[in-house]
This record gives sequence, structure tokens and C-alpha cells, in this order.
Amino acid sequence: QVHPVESGGGSVQTGGSLTLSCTAPELRDYQYRWAWFRQVDNQARERVGCPDREMSYADAVKGRFTISHDNAKNTLFLRMTNLKPEDSGMYYCVATSKPYCYISWRDYENRGQGTEVIVSS
Repeated sequence: QVHPVESGGGSVQTGGSLTLSCTAPELRDYQYRWAWFRQVDNQARERVGCPDREMSYADAVKGRFTISHDNAKNTLFLRMTNLKPEDSGMYYCVATSKPYCYISWRDYENRGQGTEVIVSS
């Protein structure tokens, strides 16, 4: 198991933007499926989405968040715009060697420690 490293979290005001990044040099993109998860308000972790698969995005973030992967840099990105206070929480980068974009946190064997996002009103 590998722990990807997230960065880019921080505090912004409502309506602001943030871009999160995630790297894991040990995990080459073509071998793994990546995703972002988040945990807000002490609820269960939910899948934000997988890169280049807008249908996988959570309803609450559609139209505002974009997930992409830079193969050359082996870096996963989460671009968040029009942020709302309810987006506040911990954001996690995950990866699996299995072939799909899974909705369950448990299906990803490689998980980051998370980066915190705080959106103030």
C-alpha cells in the first residue's frame, strides 16, 4: 500500500476557488484508477469523482468541480470553483489497481492522509 500525498487545501470565502493536487510517484497512472473522496460534517466519506468521468461526480459538485490527471507529472488534480460552506471538510486522494471507478472508499487500497478545505461564509 502507498499513501498518495495531497496538497493545496486551505481557507477560502464562499464563491472562491481552490485546486488540490495529489502525487504518488510509486503509482504509475496507467496501472491505477484514481479518485477524490471527501468527508464533510463528520459524515461518511463520499466519492467526489474520478478523472475525466463527469458521470462519476457527486451531484453536489457537478458543474463546479473538475477532476483531471496529468500523465506526464503523474499528478491528480481537483479544481473546485464556486465553493460553498458545505464543501468544507477533508479531501482525500485514492488509487486502486482494480479496473473501475469505484464508489466505495473500501475499494481503494492506496489512500492519502487528506488535505483540509475550509469555506467561510
